[in-house]
Amino acid sequence: MTDPTDTPLPTPLHAAHLALGGRLVPFAGYAMPVQYPTGILAEHQWTRAHAGLFDVSHMGQARLVGPDHATVAAALEALVPADVAGLAPGRQRYSQLLAPDGGILDDLMFARPLGADGTLALVVNAGCKAADYAHIAAHLPPDVALEIIEDRALLALQGPESEAVLVALGAAVADLVFMDVRSLEVAGLPVDLSRSGYTGEDGFEISVADSDAVALWSALLADPRVKPIGLGARDSLRLEGGLCLYGHDIDVTSSPIEAGLAWSIQKRRRLGGGFPGFARIARELAEGPARTRVGLILDGRQPAREGAEIAATDGTIVGRVTSGGFGPTLEKPVAMGWIDPAFAAVGTELAVLVRGKPLPARVAALPFVPARFRR
Repeated sequence: MTDPTDTPLPTPLHAAHLALGGRLVPFAGYAMPVQYPTGILAEHQWTRAHAGLFDVSHMGQARLVGPDHATVAAALEALVPADVAGLAPGRQRYSQLLAPDGGILDDLMFARPLGADGTLALVVNAGCKAADYAHIAAHLPPDVALEIIEDRALLALQGPESEAVLVALGAAVADLVFMDVRSLEVAGLPVDLSRSGYTGEDGFEISVADSDAVALWSALLADPRVKPIGLGARDSLRLEGGLCLYGHDIDVTSSPIEAGLAWSIQKRRRLGGGFPGFARIARELAEGPARTRVGLILDGRQPAREGAEIAATDGTIVGRVTSGGFGPTLEKPVAMGWIDPAFAAVGTELAVLVRGKPLPARVAALPFVPARFRR
């Protein structure tokens, strides 16, 4: 993890954020915009209706490189529970780096670029990237190398008008579906792009050379359908989308099954194993986990924050909030948390203790706001 006492690093878009009036805060070792002058609520709503532009250059970008796909896939499959070998060219998947006991060291995206047999592109969380790289490198076979990418920025364009914005800038993205990846040009600039994101909306993540980052950022913002969005709205959007935040909703104590991420473990891996923590995961798939991640909708207007206890109607503590806030789209407080599976059924009446006061809540299906990915 990044030492929080270190001076925050600038991203390649640092000056651009300041010029737009962005309020910068330390986050995962970087100076990142938490919001712009219009505020978090307006940014959240703009992204839901139009296209929001995020600087996510703090994330870690890397490649696994080997003689062929089978070799690099086997190397990554020794560390994650996803089916890497079966990933088609031009596609991306979500998975988790697992500890020997099946706990989650980090979650990540991996992609198989078109025309690059023997290469997998990785994106890992900012706060974990140094530890992730060390863990991956320590477990690779001699014929597979980890290449850490230090000279590329990462932008995310999210929202229902994102495709139209990119098409207007000459990007051939109209035929792409969720989790497709391509190398192409946006506004004449070469980029590596995936149709994915962290908001629950249709959108794209765009890796671009540091030297082109400001030009791409400016070209996107020149479109009136696009506004800059900070970390505050990114968090409220991903919470409404029911998406996990590492270090909060998932961590090294939690397994993918407890976290409701069984969907990310394809059938071949569930049956064959060959990854850290397989015994625990197989047991939890068969018998059910000891705790599970759920969504909660609270009555009233007061949100519950991380760490708040969750109680049954008789006052028994049955869980803990891991992420919480006000859901601007629902106009209600929402939260996610770990809970005893006996209380996890949708509609179960509970209470969340905020400053010692029980606030009525009920278990809700995740995501709170239906995803609008282009399938």
